Amino acid sequence: MIGLSIHSPVEEIYDPLFTRKGVQVFVKRDDLIHPFISGNKWRKLKYILPQAEALNKNHLVTFGGAYSNHLLATSCAAAKFGFRSTGIVRGEEVQNDVLMLCRLFGMQLQFIDRATYRNKHSYFNSHFQHDPDAFFIDEGGAGELAVQGCAELADELSENYDHTFCAAGTGTTAAGIIKGLQKHYPKMQMNVVPVLNGEDYIKTEIEKYTDLPFAVHNDYHFGGYAKTTQELLLFIHNFCKSTGILIEPVYTGKMFFAIYDLIARDMFSPESKILAIHTGGLTGILGMSSKFNF
Repeated sequence: MIGLSIHSPVEEIYDPLFTRKGVQVFVKRDDLIHPFISGNKWRKLKYILPQAEALNKNHLVTFGGAYSNHLLATSCAAAKFGFRSTGIVRGEEVQNDVLMLCRLFGMQLQFIDRATYRNKHSYFNSHFQHDPDAFFIDEGGAGELAVQGCAELADELSENYDHTFCAAGTGTTAAGIIKGLQKHYPKMQMNVVPVLNGEDYIKTEIEKYTDLPFAVHNDYHFGGYAKTTQELLLFIHNFCKSTGILIEPVYTGKMFFAIYDLIARDMFSPESKILAIHTGGLTGILGMSSKFNF
């Protein structure tokens, strides 16, 4: 039986802004869970892999973009726990550092056009119908089992906070955390920072899994998924060199930018305690290394 025990520390970070505004900011360091099965990816796979094992499926087939943290996490998890893996990559064939690591962990890569990629189940059914060992894992690990794994993050918290923040792409991680907080800390306010440009997209996705309340901050996508600006890059640079914590422009950089901006705008009462969930995925920064010209 696959055992995926999880625990990550919480640490406080400091900034003159926090002192002026009278707030405290803490980080749940899920980025420290594993170097490649990073952050929320480990939590999402926690129940998916045992399900594959229970069904006697030893070939994991999953989907992602050319710099997908999920593809890398799945390839490493497959190698670690004795599965074969195939990654279906959106778009034209490319070579990069993330895909190189996927191959090192034994993942076979298939590149498909974006139109075909939109119907992942159809592609899986047509191309793996004769493989009895094949097991479908959705893009980003999205699904009820992933929500279940992410909900357990709240089990690890040893104290209450006024606000919790999480970046969101598919909404799966946020939905899980919302469920977990409701169980243990029902008065804690969940704040979701979408990294895609779409007013109601994340809200709709999260509500597929839960009808519990949460707040969405739609003003920090910086143009859309994997889009960035010099303002965001400069913020990330300053954050990293002042905290010693690495963040990246796709997810965590946007979340922390939102937290600092909302604090500066007095959106939190004095003495508020804020918890940021660092969801890992740090290899995503490799696709933007040329943009950091400081």
